[in-house]
Amino acid sequence: MGAALEELRPIGLEELIACASLQTRVDRKYVLPADVAEELLGRLPSGTRVLDIDGDRSFAYRSLYFDTPELTSYLLTAHRRRRRFKIRTRLYEQSGDCWLEVKVRGNRGSTVKQRLPYEPRDWNTLGPGRDFVDEILAENRIAGSPLFDYVPTLTTRYHRTTLHLPDTNSRVTIDTGLTWVDGDREMCLPDTVIVETKTGSTASHVDRLLWRSRYRPSRISKYATGLAALRPHLPDGPWRRTLRRHFPPDLPRTAPDAGPRRAEVPVTGSPDVAPVCPPLQERLDAVMSR
Repeated sequence: MGAALEELRPIGLEELIACASLQTRVDRKYVLPADVAEELLGRLPSGTRVLDIDGDRSFAYRSLYFDTPELTSYLLTAHRRRRRFKIRTRLYEQSGDCWLEVKVRGNRGSTVKQRLPYEPRDWNTLGPGRDFVDEILAENRIAGSPLFDYVPTLTTRYHRTTLHLPDTNSRVTIDTGLTWVDGDREMCLPDTVIVETKTGSTASHVDRLLWRSRYRPSRISKYATGLAALRPHLPDGPWRRTLRRHFPPDLPRTAPDAGPRRAEVPVTGSPDVAPVCPPLQERLDAVMSR
């Protein structure tokens, strides 16, 4: 995608933030073959600009997601609870900048993200930012966070290119080189691209362009879908179609005992699938009752 990106006018980070910070927004994600994403870049509207920092237009990201040992965050999303959350640190590998981020579900399906500048040396711990996490979750009526024991759960790595669409002041991100690491298991999708539009209430030109090409938003979360692919015993209802279409069961994984293929795993709800443990169910019930 390098040649197509070189033809776009640049936009600096400060200007992009000023025009389209969109911390409260509607996210639409599309899973595309790499060649389709390449073709998409040739059909962008006039005036589209690309984030450029010191001549770089593709940036390496590393995100570490935190969850409880019982996977409270994952299960709230898997069971489609309205009050759900994600916690991660994000390291921008070129600059060395690091942030602690908490994402919660807002009104009408929007995503609300709040961030705290973080020391890169602390990227694998929540210690210095624990009060921030608990405060944000409490503000959003997600109960019980101070009692949770958050642990590093899943690492994602990819390269991101960010576009600015001036007509709607929206952003589009294009993620390539998708990699997930869960302990000694590693999964890569080298020929797959995730395109995400981040808009206000109005769909962007890129959304409409993809719709005309018969691509619709996919249910995908880098954390939840990646974890479901690497741990096929987990409930995966919201992402089952995405997993079947874009995460084939014979994906290479570094650990030879990475677990059975998804087709060999009993469907969610069968007697062979372990139920949610009682202490966790109490926590989930407390969150859902508020």
